[in-house]
Amino acid sequence: MPDIIKRIRQRIEDESHWLTRRKLIVLGTTLILAGILIGFFESGDAPERNYQPEIIDLSLPERPSPAADDSPDDPVPEKSEARATFDEWDLVTVRPGQTLDAIFRKRGYEIPLLHRIVKLNGDTKGLTRIRPGDRFEFRDAPGGDFGEMRYALDEARYLQVSTAGEELAAEVIEREIIAEIAEAEGVIRSSLFLAGKQAGLSDAMVMKLANIFGWDIDFVLDIREGDRFMLVYEKLYREGEFLRDGNVLAATFINQGERFQAIRYEDGDVSGYFAPDGRNMKKAFLRAPLNFAYISSSFNPRRMHPVLKRVRPHRGIDYYAPRGTPVYAAGDGTVVRSDYSRANGHHVFIKHAGGVETRYLHFTRRSV
Repeated sequence: MPDIIKRIRQRIEDESHWLTRRKLIVLGTTLILAGILIGFFESGDAPERNYQPEIIDLSLPERPSPAADDSPDDPVPEKSEARATFDEWDLVTVRPGQTLDAIFRKRGYEIPLLHRIVKLNGDTKGLTRIRPGDRFEFRDAPGGDFGEMRYALDEARYLQVSTAGEELAAEVIEREIIAEIAEAEGVIRSSLFLAGKQAGLSDAMVMKLANIFGWDIDFVLDIREGDRFMLVYEKLYREGEFLRDGNVLAATFINQGERFQAIRYEDGDVSGYFAPDGRNMKKAFLRAPLNFAYISSSFNPRRMHPVLKRVRPHRGIDYYAPRGTPVYAAGDGTVVRSDYSRANGHHVFIKHAGGVETRYLHFTRRSV
């Protein structure tokens, strides 16, 4: 981080004419991230980073020699004796159609136990609405009785139920999530996804990048070899282990020589991406409403119909995409029709401001 801070300060001093004081006040701390992009990404001659390795001795201590009176023929402890250490967790993933009652019965717990747990408080009541894929962790007490249970409420919290003598106690445990700042850049040779992979980005992060600039760039029709992207983003860690990628904090995309820049700005629960001059990156309509592989049929007023074999206008664009690909509305509006017909399949019509209507046809299924 020190080298990033140094670049930010240097760039702000060198290019103070770029933004007026009023713009700096409006954008606040968000423009610090613009300094990262402008100072780091526009300079192709950034010095290489030299890190001095730190050698850490990870060797394990030697085991003490067994006592002379230890017998090599001591029997392995029974399972109930092993559980007496109270330090082993069993992971159970809920299967389709499985209930928590069935899980408890399979583990041999007393039948009234689940009823007692559910009645503890409002948090435990939610245990009656578990879904396939939910994860539970169990730790048995000596003798195989119920000891403790953990249930993930979300990625930052879990519900823990434990025994205290004859009583049960439940509490929600917070798990600290730490965001670390990462940087990446790449050059497009064939596709954005391949360039993102080569830059070490996950598919989800590439999609976030495409969504930010999707209001200005059509990532199939407009992309050219040699286009470049740079971004600063978060990597989230929980209890020392990588959890997932976080938000894109700032990004630059150079498309056919034209530079697009975006900076994330947050104000309470509201967040969005803005250009360095304060313009919202979100426009009235997306350049493309879905993440697709290629265009199978473009707008053509004199298209030869493939079935009827006569000229019939094609007043839309057909996108080829794998089954299950989500489709986004091209802009804000009101759903005026969501239906199925033989000609259009599953389809949705959306009315936008200014009398504009967009139509989305041939879905495998609809969510509205």
